Amino acid sequence: MSNCPRIVIAATNSGAGKTSISLGLTRALVRRGLRVQTFKVGPDFLDPTYLSMASDRICYNLDSWMMGKDYLPKLFARATKDADIAIIEGVMGLYDGASPTSLEGSTAEVAKILKAPIALIANAKGLSRSFAAMVKGFTSFEEDITVSAVIANRCGSNRHKKWLAESLAAAKLPKMIGVIERQTFPELPSRHLGLVTADRETLRTDVIDKLADICQQNINIDALLELASKTPPIDIDDEQMPNTPAKFRLGIAKDSAFHFYYPDNLEALEREGCQLVEFSPINDSPLPDDLDCLYIGGGYPEEFAESLSANHGMRNSIVDFANSGKIIYAECGGLMYLGNKLITNCGKEYPMAGVLDITTKMLSRFKALGYVQVDILQDSLWGQKDTNIRGHEFHYSEITGDVTSNTDFQRVYSIKRRSGSESSIEGFQRQNILASYTHLHFASRPQTIKHFINTLEANRA
Repeated sequence: MSNCPRIVIAATNSGAGKTSISLGLTRALVRRGLRVQTFKVGPDFLDPTYLSMASDRICYNLDSWMMGKDYLPKLFARATKDADIAIIEGVMGLYDGASPTSLEGSTAEVAKILKAPIALIANAKGLSRSFAAMVKGFTSFEEDITVSAVIANRCGSNRHKKWLAESLAAAKLPKMIGVIERQTFPELPSRHLGLVTADRETLRTDVIDKLADICQQNINIDALLELASKTPPIDIDDEQMPNTPAKFRLGIAKDSAFHFYYPDNLEALEREGCQLVEFSPINDSPLPDDLDCLYIGGGYPEEFAESLSANHGMRNSIVDFANSGKIIYAECGGLMYLGNKLITNCGKEYPMAGVLDITTKMLSRFKALGYVQVDILQDSLWGQKDTNIRGHEFHYSEITGDVTSNTDFQRVYSIKRRSGSESSIEGFQRQNILASYTHLHFASRPQTIKHFINTLEANRA
């Protein structure tokens, strides 16, 4: 049973102001002394770093397609055990998700699963009564979706604000609890992958505080808290999840180049007996002692290619680790780092670790973006043949040449994309090394975690 008050910050479309308002509301509530647990709908690694900074707590992804409808409320319940309120930032428009014909993977579906009220952000620029028509469409589009409040963004004059409120009241629509004038929010930094990962340099504390000031001045936070407090409890099985004593040392690549990890993935590994040992492929040399496995996640290796390449000690240490027969798992940026070379957008080549006989090349636009289902073709690190796991891809690089042409690596993944394109064969495996462009969500597949732990045990024997 989970009783944590909660509110979903959704919008009519991408770019409507969800992130700015979610950040501002989170910091404003923290200022009130509340323990605010934040969540981000969808597979995105970037916005959660912003929300974590605003709340001073780990932000978790909630993705109903990738995680499944059973796992999602269990994760919510675990993360909110000691929280006073949950702020859930949506993705894209309220009804946008994995399917153009259903709620699957959308913010609306997450709100439905969590029985959470929705505060809908809508762009009011150039609208008066049409604003009510737009809101009415979102409130009535699906019977089981509850839009409880409206926040108007990009408003003009005080008269404009009055008209918007009157149009909603006349149509008997949810009350407008916030009005933000045009050009009020400070700009958030951006890059080719969307919002840049937040740290103290890219997102200063004073920017978050300014967002909080704006929300305090322009949004009725007491009304929002009242909505959140009226949410019904979520009925779930009270899972006892005791931690297994640490048996394995799992090296996690963690620095400016590699930091894309779902926190509940890492927590699931810890519960099953993995001690997580962070290391920096940029700054450290050699690897930490007595590791049983390496996990090199995604990130921005292309942005730090020169530093990664110059760290010969770490590169050599990783090659020695691979040659020792120990386990290495790499995703996306990790795959790029394990290759022979990385070619940047300006055409400069940088030697990488050299575990995979491939070269990756950066492109001017994204190569892959979207949800994927991985069907395992033969026994691998994450399961036996015919196991399936869900995840997503988002990368601007591609592999040049064939990784299996002159090595003993095999392709062990059949990748099925939600976009409708043909499936592809990927997942490069050799003995205990597995690398892929796919970011897996394996915490929602307990059998895959068990298989991984069994593989660690067998490899140590």
